[in-house]
Amino acid sequence: MSYKKVPMEITTEAIKELRDSTGISVMQCKKALEEAQGDMQKALAILAMKSRDIAGKKTDRTLAAGVVGSYIHSNKEIGAMVTLSCETDFVAKNEEFSRLAYDIAMHAAAMRPRYIKREDVPESMLNELRESLRKEVDTTKPADIQEKILEGKVSAQLAMLVLNEQPYIKDDSKTIKSLTDAAVQKFGERTEVTNLAIFTVR
Repeated sequence: MSYKKVPMEITTEAIKELRDSTGISVMQCKKALEEAQGDMQKALAILAMKSRDIAGKKTDRTLAAGVVGSYIHSNKEIGAMVTLSCETDFVAKNEEFSRLAYDIAMHAAAMRPRYIKREDVPESMLNELRESLRKEVDTTKPADIQEKILEGKVSAQLAMLVLNEQPYIKDDSKTIKSLTDAAVQKFGERTEVTNLAIFTVR
């Protein structure tokens, strides 16, 4: 005898929790929870993956609008400004979009990244970084394994220098890039940090 699979009932509380955590639409949160069979962590991973996919498909769109987000720390000794760019004024004027720019500026003031994305890192610096870290690699291992270990160490260092790759200070399960990818899914437009400036007294 065969039985029909009964769909799991997704509660409104679970949908609300996921929406509050991601800011993504109720319908998308419900679909992610259904796909994850009610598992909140799996649903978060599903939404993150979809955000990356959606963002990847919009990389050729023109960034014609955006906002400048700024943050000055309470001691008045450090501040940061970022330009969060999008495609239209309609999205740029959205309060959530401006809040995201502010949050990224606050993160930048705290973490002081030197570059926005990995492609911005000069090749000369990458070469210097590789050479300085090479001495930390176990030379008794096969050459191909040594290279993988070295690249892993380089990536870990770059994650401290590159804004997009840094863990978000309010939630280290996310990176700044995952925040902007989620914004693409939420607002339906290409969204990127295009300028970064950090100011310090000393």
